[in-house]
Amino acid sequence: MKVFVTGASGHIGQALVPELLARGHRVAGLARSDAAADTLDGMGAEAVRGTLSDLDTIREGAAAADGVIHLAFIHDFADFAQAVDTDRRAIDAIGSALAGTDRPLIAAATIPAVPGRAATEEDDGDTAGGLDGRAANARAVLELAGQGVRSAIVRLPHTVHAAGGRGGFAGSLFRIAQRAGVSGYVGDGSARWPAVHVDDTARLFRIALETAPAAHVLHAVGEEGVAILDTATAIGRELNVPVRAVDPDALGFLGRLATIDKPASSTLTRQRFGWTPTGPGLLEDLNPS
Repeated sequence: MKVFVTGASGHIGQALVPELLARGHRVAGLARSDAAADTLDGMGAEAVRGTLSDLDTIREGAAAADGVIHLAFIHDFADFAQAVDTDRRAIDAIGSALAGTDRPLIAAATIPAVPGRAATEEDDGDTAGGLDGRAANARAVLELAGQGVRSAIVRLPHTVHAAGGRGGFAGSLFRIAQRAGVSGYVGDGSARWPAVHVDDTARLFRIALETAPAAHVLHAVGEEGVAILDTATAIGRELNVPVRAVDPDALGFLGRLATIDKPASSTLTRQRFGWTPTGPGLLEDLNPS
């Protein structure tokens, strides 16, 4: 099928596009810059120039495709409400193009924080640890099933990682430690974040595109919970910097999130879709040698 992908040149997109092409799909990816267009061209995908705010372009890209994967999100935590609003408008544009077609729309979403246990695919997304604006957008995607769209969401951990600690919030902690000369954690560091390798994530999005029934929730979780202290220790070892507790402000927007215990399960996703993560774990990627 021809697949329109937003965020196609991003961290997950650069793993997803080859995954789709290898399965015989054709890919058109939204490209907001010349560099993004060149990246897509180099992977063998068609570049569609535009941004997440170019609703006519997004609508036309979705209408011309047999399915859509919506990965893009403006990670501007200084104006998160505006980022959520831009995302919602893009979802509505895609939905209007796909309504009544039974074509798939698979959108990225966030995993909720459920006090006292690991979040599952059956939990509502309203407790998404401060990211509940995205939870409302995820519900909007699922509600498109009532308009004749085979819509589903893939909930992502804070960290979708690759070799060298690239990707997600663990990657952000890595860069903060590089600048500060110390690898920091908040409190006692016991809060846990789930994690998944980027290649496993790409494979799950492809599986969802091909097989997920309407209104389904999938969890891209390879590890249910990696303690922030363990993450900080691995970063400190890799950078050869000290590891210590820091004030939350030292970690920027991650400071508050680093206090939220947020384990998550993907048991139902594995059972329902035959998805088995095979990539390295987060700590292995942080310390590849």
